[in-house]
Amino acid sequence: MREFPFELALCAHLEATTDDVLARQIGGGVHAPSNRIIDVLCVEPDSGFDARAKLTNERIPDAAIESEVGVGQSRYWRNAFDTSPEYARKVVDRAVEIGFFERKRRRGREYVRQVARYPDWFGKLVGIENKPDLADPGDLETQLRKDVSLGLVDEVILATESYVTRAHLNRIPEEVGVWRFAGGEDEREIEVVREPTALETDTAGTELIEQHAGKADVRVVSAAAKARQRRRMAERAYGKGWRTYDFPACSEIESRDGGLPYCRWKGRIVNPVHCGPDCSGHDPADPPEVDLDFERDSRTPWVADPAGLKRRQTGLDAFRTEN
Repeated sequence: MREFPFELALCAHLEATTDDVLARQIGGGVHAPSNRIIDVLCVEPDSGFDARAKLTNERIPDAAIESEVGVGQSRYWRNAFDTSPEYARKVVDRAVEIGFFERKRRRGREYVRQVARYPDWFGKLVGIENKPDLADPGDLETQLRKDVSLGLVDEVILATESYVTRAHLNRIPEEVGVWRFAGGEDEREIEVVREPTALETDTAGTELIEQHAGKADVRVVSAAAKARQRRRMAERAYGKGWRTYDFPACSEIESRDGGLPYCRWKGRIVNPVHCGPDCSGHDPADPPEVDLDFERDSRTPWVADPAGLKRRQTGLDAFRTEN
């Protein structure tokens, strides 16, 4: 199976068998987040998850979470950020738009506050690297060593469709768990070939930035920086999810198993990016009507349209306002 359909099928399976928040293609670095992209990130809900779900279905900007804007006292917006006014303005507007901040004007100045405290809503993060065919591993070993040396996620897992041999296991870091995800179209199951070893996420790690012949550019990442990036990754996963595609405009395409783009002509899940007139089976038509947010909402603890907390809280006039 090609990597994209494999990834979608694995996400659908994990969604049906766990309560994790799942997302695809999440930056897994600190100094260079886009230097390492995690195929699938699994975010384990913690005790504060319900409180998080009530806030907003969107990603909350990290700068809004780390700002001096609190719950009990409204603050002049510019005093709440240690950043440029231009960037602070964008963060405030976005936080208000998604319902994380409330604002009011007083004597010509704008004041903001959080509608509720930001909760500790996630626990373990698991990063999954998808490699359906181990006969074509590419730069797999280096990618996995990046994850292990940095220790940004709690566990790293390699998922494959191939039969896993001892030689395969010997070529990847021993801390990496291995899953074989295989079977018929409707009968895929996860076979745990090797359990992952828990990584030390609360200590400093080493990030590989760039590698050349004979030298490597690495940077030490503090435990505090890792904690901030873990929260960013969890928030990104919460807002993004894994159904980040549009359905092709072809009559052969239908939605299966909670929003997977299935092609009847090819008899398999397809990558919509590669669908179009160049395909011999292409039959132009309107894309199927699929509400991907509804599919996620109906199958996971994520809430597509939370009521929000703004109108259930006392107005800003009841809270102290800084001078």
